[in-house]
Amino acid sequence: MKVDIDRIRAGAAGAEAASFLLPGQQALIHEQGWLKMLAPRAAGGAELPLPQVVRLEEAIAEADGSMGWVVTLCAGAGWFAGFLPPETAREMIETPNVCLAGSGAPTGFADKEGDGYRITGRWDIASGAPIATHFTLNAVVRGEGEERIRAFVVPAAQVVVEPTWRSFGMRGTASHSYRIDGAWVPASHGFTIDPACATSPGTLYRFPFMLLAWVTLSANLSGMARHFLQLAQEVVAARRQPPASAHEVLAQAAVALEGARERMLALLDQAWAQAEDATSVAGGASGISSALDTQLREASMALVIAARRAVGDIYPYCGLRAAQEDSDINRVWRDFHTASQHALFCP
Repeated sequence: MKVDIDRIRAGAAGAEAASFLLPGQQALIHEQGWLKMLAPRAAGGAELPLPQVVRLEEAIAEADGSMGWVVTLCAGAGWFAGFLPPETAREMIETPNVCLAGSGAPTGFADKEGDGYRITGRWDIASGAPIATHFTLNAVVRGEGEERIRAFVVPAAQVVVEPTWRSFGMRGTASHSYRIDGAWVPASHGFTIDPACATSPGTLYRFPFMLLAWVTLSANLSGMARHFLQLAQEVVAARRQPPASAHEVLAQAAVALEGARERMLALLDQAWAQAEDATSVAGGASGISSALDTQLREASMALVIAARRAVGDIYPYCGLRAAQEDSDINRVWRDFHTASQHALFCP
């Protein structure tokens, strides 16, 4: 899958002004099949190897943070199809312009009713909400004895989107809240995110969910930071009298960021290889050693820290141009600082 950087960036400012991805950007996402790249092949998805997906998501985020984030979060929700009953997964993924948005917080209830569940609640921060055909959520199940948390997928026709996203960056993600007022869904719309409960046999669905979240989200921040450094080079070069140390600081920041990036990607490749080996032998657990799991999580956080440091070190050298809201570098700066506040990366 090729990333058309020029086409993506051509719509970035317009998406920010509109506070959602523009029709042309949406069309590109669907043309490329990016929202199906983690869904099972048997359901109509591409089921791409995770290392390939992470590199692609980084490249999209480097072109534009909002588009990269929407693709990452919504494609990530498409991964859940590997844990749904095959018929339900196929029906969902074959929906025209399918897009799954959602939230992981268990801020609703699912009451057992007949052969399904009646769902009520409100969930926050669903990136891509305006273009979603389905929403995923966690809810507290009632009516089956002891309460438990279960994941569900609900068609968008049963969901009300509330326009609550007011962040100073990542405006194009339209990460709104949504509510469900007593919608009934069949039991086949519930699922458990666990390798032992995967309904698709591929390696993707044996890969630990939290590890997948770490590598995909940190890659987005890496992409945005790389874009910021590119723009900073142009801004510094255009200054009438740039500080003598500016180019040295830029070079040091780029080297540190690339080093952290290469380490994370190398460990991801190792983890994927281990997962593939385990799938071919046992087909059950992820097969990723606990030591490598820890190393990859730490490397993902180290990449985020390197990205924060690079952006923070270079920003003072960019002058007032970087503070102007209508400049590309300011938009990327705001996008980066918004995305880096994701709960996964906060103390």
